[in-house]
Amino acid sequence: MTQLDAGVRDAMAAFSAAAKKGIGDPALAELVMIRASQVNECAFCLDMHVDIAVGKNGESAKRIALLNAWREAGELYSERERAALALTEAVTVLTEGFVPDEVYEFAAKHFDETELAHLIGVIAVINSWNRLMVSRRIEPGGPAW
Repeated sequence: MTQLDAGVRDAMAAFSAAAKKGIGDPALAELVMIRASQVNECAFCLDMHVDIAVGKNGESAKRIALLNAWREAGELYSERERAALALTEAVTVLTEGFVPDEVYEFAAKHFDETELAHLIGVIAVINSWNRLMVSRRIEPGGPAW
């Protein structure tokens, strides 16, 4: 296993904490982190963020189980959550090389400028964590550092 430098770990943890705090909605931040981790197939991050979402934030098993199909889940997710999840997927995948205007505008309708900047920060940091864990083959519950 490749060890993660403590300075990198600490900087990433600080980035994550600041971005989550700026959204002001810990449950939403965890949904975003779970969805990005699903897309990136990061078992380590999925394990950790599902535990946080359910254990600390009281998220329901049903909402976690259906997160992969949030578009088809009807009213299970609020309009604000759907905007965040759409932006999460667009930033995570970037198949067109950019976030489509309609996705960004949908998110901008539901988040003020500061919240939107922090939401993008949460998406960026979880994608970075996913890449650090997947590339080092860190398994759920395994040593991350």
